[in-house]
Amino acid sequence: MPTTPATATHSSSNGTAEPIMLELVDENGATIGTAEKLAAHQAPGQLHRAFSVFLFDEQGRLLLQRRALGKYHSPGVWSNTCCGHPYPDESPFAAAARRTYEELGISPSLLAEAGTVRYNHPDPASGLVEQEFNHLFVGMAQAALKPDPEEVGETAFVTAAELEKRHAEGPFSAWFMTVLDAARPAIRELTGPSAGW
Repeated sequence: MPTTPATATHSSSNGTAEPIMLELVDENGATIGTAEKLAAHQAPGQLHRAFSVFLFDEQGRLLLQRRALGKYHSPGVWSNTCCGHPYPDESPFAAAARRTYEELGISPSLLAEAGTVRYNHPDPASGLVEQEFNHLFVGMAQAALKPDPEEVGETAFVTAAELEKRHAEGPFSAWFMTVLDAARPAIRELTGPSAGW
């Protein structure tokens, strides 16, 4: 399976290169077609299915990742534990578990759905646009991380208070606060009131 970048191709069973395809959706999240990954992100953007994962440790701290500098979109910025796109006909849950393992070398524990959020976030630095119908997931990180350096530049576990300070200092992905705020009810249910989320 391909991991990066958006313009990369992967080999099919017969050895030919195939573009990475995303699932296009309507405003209700119903599949309406497919588009090549980079094309879907070029302005004004095509609404497509995505996912965002938020994993926590036993102390209720959120696992953040700083995106690798070689990534085509939002390189070098902090973001949620993992985010990406299901392949056509791949469930968001399966894609979330797959990409968490590919990027961070762990399988999430207690991974659960946490709703959806739809947004439109242009990235001024790259000119790309995140027009996404995003499926949210929360869970636990209960194994040692083994980040893929092509995907992840750095990781950190942070409390809610530490996140507030880090976010003020930046830089964070354009979509981070949107997906975090949408996932907060499920995050609070997972971590409990004392964690402060």
